[in-house]
Parts: sequence; C-alpha cells; structure tokens
Amino acid sequence: MAADDRILQKEPRLSTYPVTRWKIGAATITRVVEIEGSSPGSFFFKAATPERLLQHAWLKPHFLTGDGRVIASIHCFVIQSEGRSIVVDTCVGNDKPREVKAWHMRQGRFLQDLAEAGFPRESVDTVLCTHLHVDHVGWNTLLDAGRWVPTFPNARYLFGRKEWEHWSAEPAGPDREVRNDSVRPVLDAGLADLVETDHRINGEVQLEPTPGHTPGHVSVRIVSGGEEAVITGDLMHHPVQCAEPGWASNFDVDPEAARRTRRAFLERCANRPVLVLGTHFATPTAGRIIRDGNAWRFAF
Repeated sequence: MAADDRILQKEPRLSTYPVTRWKIGAATITRVVEIEGSSPGSFFFKAATPERLLQHAWLKPHFLTGDGRVIASIHCFVIQSEGRSIVVDTCVGNDKPREVKAWHMRQGRFLQDLAEAGFPRESVDTVLCTHLHVDHVGWNTLLDAGRWVPTFPNARYLFGRKEWEHWSAEPAGPDREVRNDSVRPVLDAGLADLVETDHRINGEVQLEPTPGHTPGHVSVRIVSGGEEAVITGDLMHHPVQCAEPGWASNFDVDPEAARRTRRAFLERCANRPVLVLGTHFATPTAGRIIRDGNAWRFAF
C-alpha cells in the first residue's frame, strides 16, 4: 500500500477485535487484527467507483458498505504448525513516521492483542513477510530507548531475497524510510534469512511465488492432513478482484504481471476445497473461490 489519509481509519474503542482461528489438518491459523474499516474504492483501484462496486451485490455487507465504500483490514496471521509459531506479515506498527495520517506515530495495542491471542512476542519462532510494503513490515521492529530493535527477539525473520534486492536499491523517500526502520534493523541484528520465493518452512508450510504486486511477492500455502489453505498476501487486496480480476491495485509494481498471477491463482483455486485467507480481506476473511460465469466470486 501507499499513502492516503482516508485509509482504514476505524479503530476499536474499548475492546479488541475478535480473534479468528481456522484448522487445516493439524495446523491452526489465527488472525489478529490491527485495523479494520472502510475506504473509497478508488484508493485501491482506479476503476472502483461506488456504482461499479455496488454491481457486485455479494460483497455486501462484509466487504462493501451500502454507499459503495470498500471494507478492508490490516491483520497478521499466526500459523501454528509442527511445533512452530509463524507470524505472517506484521502490519503497520507503532511510533513510526508515516505518510498515512491514520498510521502516523500510532499507539495501537496490537502486541497486547497478539499476546492475548496466545502469542506473546517472545514465543514466536518465525516471522515471514509476504513482501516489504509499509503495512506488512511495521511490527518487525519496535522503539526501545530511541532505537529500532526486533520485536520478536527469538524468531528468525524470513525476507525474500529478490524482494530485498529490489527494495534495498530504492532511492531516498518513504519506501527507503520503511526499510530503514522496519527491515534493516532486523538484518543488522543478525535475525534475518534471505530466502527464495519457493522456500519451504516445514513439512506443512511453504512459500509460493506470486509476483506482480512486487517483484518478489509470495503467498503462503499450508497443507496438512489432506486439507489446504493459502494466505494471499497482496496478490488480491479485496474480494472484488475475484469478480474484476483485471482491476490492478494502485500499488502494483508490475500491473500486468499482477493480473496474470491473480488469474492463474483464481483458476487454480476455483471450485476446489482450498481455504483462501485474504491478507486484507475484512471479517470473515476466509472463504472459497467459486466460478461465476466468466469470472469468480468469494464465498464463505
């Protein structure tokens, strides 16, 4: 994602967002939400006028408001698999200067929510970023006595080698600032491994290359006990892209590659017992891809 003052500004008031869990064979996947709310569709997709969005009635009420604003979420998934706790994507983070007003110098309770879900930060073994955009790396680090230090001190952080090579070459600007406060301190602490886009984490969890949104973007496939799930990352930002697979995100580095990747993913998963967990899909977040004429829809 990139900056916009209007994105996902709803916050919890007195209580946390509900924690959601799914079982895939012997593995458990838990969602912990940092922010969930609505935004104009044009923030994500150039063609996403309220009128176009409202043509897809199945999006309401979970993914679309009555007046045609998209509902989305920023959350992490924690995969418990073969004795490991694997955090996938670390959201926006606290105390960080950001262009998005709602994300700038946040003081959210994400780490408390993560601990209350059963995952105090010291218990995490592995942290995986599907790519290195601002809303996927923020809690990689936290501020400690004026320094950015790894949030998960006992974890190995997995960054895509291709992804890091791309972003570490970025000129000065917001992307470089994100790398410097949320990625480079982990490398400097010796806690990071640069991995390939098909890296296998264990017998149940493997990365899957899904390029386009960024050059080294990956999704995460979980296969256990004859059951299968995929965490999408940003190969799709919103379920409307099932019905409108040609809608590129405004933040895709290579829109044409992203379209090819998305169509291939939808074809591969359609009408199969694959649980799809959207990294920005609002509650209920998980569902199946169903063929719908010449396109698809997201059913849950």
